[in-house]
Amino acid sequence: MSEKIMVEFTIEPFTDGTPGHHVTRAIAAVESLGVEVHIGPFGSSFVAETEVATEAIAVLSRMAYDNGATHITIDTEKVG
Repeated sequence: MSEKIMVEFTIEPFTDGTPGHHVTRAIAAVESLGVEVHIGPFGSSFVAETEVATEAIAVLSRMAYDNGATHITIDTEKVG
């Protein structure tokens, strides 16, 4: 059984109801890896196998900062 990691993240600047390119492009980059992102009102999350999760974190960070993010908060937890 492979290990999975839950990743919770927020990307700033935060704009209520209308996420900017720094958010939408970062989420699209994670989803391009075959990972489903759950978008919440104050943050988003996904669960993936460890190797995919670490790659997704790198892609998320790169795309967010390349598109205007000023701060990213990432919390990870081993699950299942």
